[in-house]
Amino acid sequence: MFVPDLPLRTERLLLRAFTAADVTVLRDYRGRPEVTRYLYHEPYDDGAARAAIERLVRRTALRAPGDVLNLAVTVADTGEFVGDVLLSWTSGEHRQGEIGYVAHPAHTGRGYVTEAARELLRIGFDGLGLHRIVGRLDARNTASARLLERLGMRREAHLRENEFVKGEWTDEVVYALLAREWRAAA
Repeated sequence: MFVPDLPLRTERLLLRAFTAADVTVLRDYRGRPEVTRYLYHEPYDDGAARAAIERLVRRTALRAPGDVLNLAVTVADTGEFVGDVLLSWTSGEHRQGEIGYVAHPAHTGRGYVTEAARELLRIGFDGLGLHRIVGRLDARNTASARLLERLGMRREAHLRENEFVKGEWTDEVVYALLAREWRAAA
């Protein structure tokens, strides 16, 4: 079990719980087709953003396998909204987790999402005691693949046309990192 003392602070960022007031900014970046191109959902309209916020505000701890920690990422000095990150506790028995992230396009290319995702790896390995954390993505999402590689994750699998997403068969790529690899790199 891991219940973080929020907000979490990194060198440049605050990772905090979502609030109902975040609905407008969530709609802004997750409402863009270029942001959701490789995600499972369509661009958010107002209703989808409100429904998402209702889920996100409750995702503040990892108490049992199946739980998801989903945090808003902001620039510590300015409060600018960068995007969101998540850590999912996928298996207690096998001590497995998964990370994910979505970035506001106004804040890409600055290393913010890498910094926030690195903090979630720290939580997963050092806070929750996970053995292995994966990152799964649409194989066409090369920017996301580069981010996972910057985190020290290795490409483990390329699954051909294994998911039917938004009306088409898509390839999925799986990256992973083991706790001992995380500690060796620290």
